[in-house]
Amino acid sequence: MAALTFEGHLGRTVDLDLCRACQMIWFDHFENLALAPGGTLKVFQIIGAEPRRAAAPPAATLKCPRCAAPLVATEDRQRNTPFRYWRCPAEHGRLITFFDFLREKDFIRMLSTQQLAELRQSVQQINCASCGSPIDLLRESACPHCGAPIATLDLKQIGRVAEELQRADARSKQPPDYDAIFDAIRARNAHQRGEPPDLVEVALQLVSNWLR
Repeated sequence: MAALTFEGHLGRTVDLDLCRACQMIWFDHFENLALAPGGTLKVFQIIGAEPRRAAAPPAATLKCPRCAAPLVATEDRQRNTPFRYWRCPAEHGRLITFFDFLREKDFIRMLSTQQLAELRQSVQQINCASCGSPIDLLRESACPHCGAPIATLDLKQIGRVAEELQRADARSKQPPDYDAIFDAIRARNAHQRGEPPDLVEVALQLVSNWLR
């Protein structure tokens, strides 16, 4: 994993360990709570800087990097959004995928019926943002493999987090919208075929460009 420094609350910094190949983040105890809005947006930039690859499946037994104890698979909920992670039984920290980090931070939302219908006009197949399995939009409204509903980033929520940074420039008040996601998918399909798009990946790339 690569150790990176992010902005924390009260002028402090937070050192996180990220693995791009596994698409996972290791948080030492309370590091997740110490991450400031600016640090959260920086994580967005890193996650969205490159096209997402199929995440490597986690080992049958994941071990804590601090004490080597087997990590415990845990399910939790942020408001109405469920998410998963692996925690150290000695509370040294936890391991979480990029996608579940976005779910925990309340940055993932399901598409409305109207948005789903519009998406079907642009593309017939997408990849599940949760497990990577293909979804046939003409027949399915959720992933047939893991059951996750079709979802993408909550761009309004990202805009609210950006406003917490009190940026002076106007672009902080105009994050990408959902029409931009569909436009990006249509442009992508016009120039390249083959691998189905991932809605979260497309939205992350838009947000990453916007933050830069």
